[in-house]
Amino acid sequence: MCDEFIYPGLVEDARLSRRHFGLLATALAGTLATGMAGENVVEQDVVVPTPDGQCDAALFEPKGKGRHTVILMWPDIMGLRPAFRDMGRRLAGQGYIVLVPNPFYRSARAPVIDASFDFNNPDQRSRLFALRKSMTDDGIDRDARAFLAFLDARPQADRKARAGVQGYCMGGALAFRTAAANPGRIGAVASFHGGNGLVTNDPDSPHLLIARTAATYLILQARNDDAQQPGVKDVLRKACADAGRPTVVEVYPADHGWCVPGGQTYDPAQAERAWSALLELYLGALT
Repeated sequence: MCDEFIYPGLVEDARLSRRHFGLLATALAGTLATGMAGENVVEQDVVVPTPDGQCDAALFEPKGKGRHTVILMWPDIMGLRPAFRDMGRRLAGQGYIVLVPNPFYRSARAPVIDASFDFNNPDQRSRLFALRKSMTDDGIDRDARAFLAFLDARPQADRKARAGVQGYCMGGALAFRTAAANPGRIGAVASFHGGNGLVTNDPDSPHLLIARTAATYLILQARNDDAQQPGVKDVLRKACADAGRPTVVEVYPADHGWCVPGGQTYDPAQAERAWSALLELYLGALT
């Protein structure tokens, strides 16, 4: 479960004050046509209808004409925030339509943390874990279908190309669920420091869903997660092999959270390496 993730220390981003976040969203929505979100990317704050309500999310689309493959990006347990907007914008700059949802929309609008979040503070940590535990598997599946339907409805979406899904921390498990809930649509799954929540003893363990998918997998684990449970990588490799799913499972020389700027474990060099692996995955699997 989410408390198995090793996410030490502070996570800081001055852009995370709620007032600043709200002003940023308003500015982006008001200047969509000017391209202030990026030279080649249009960014928009959107509300995605789901069977369970209205989900606030960030949408990133390449400028200009043409058709583009769609990507769903699940954030980590700290949710939709500026760091994930940066990553969504960057990925869209590679020619993808990217949606980054607020996975906790049933409980709170994004952002769900403030400018400084301390994982060593039990009160702050328990608040996030409560948000995660309020999410049900059925609800995640419904959300995933709604998010993909929203992406596929975009005028420039290439509905003939298979879609990709990627997740960070808890988002890795959500990416697995997305692929299982949409086996005919998802062609690539990427998990970054997904932790030991990818393999559990529960009947709904994410690794058991791999056989229900038709995707290529990129599973990059953190060294401290692997040190805690070294057998997880082997279970994941076997599950993919048994399902006949092409996969890369690798333990990176970096700690949980290394891909996301703002945290004490952020490792720029290894984050860039993971980013290159992601682009290689999508280039090869999403046709």
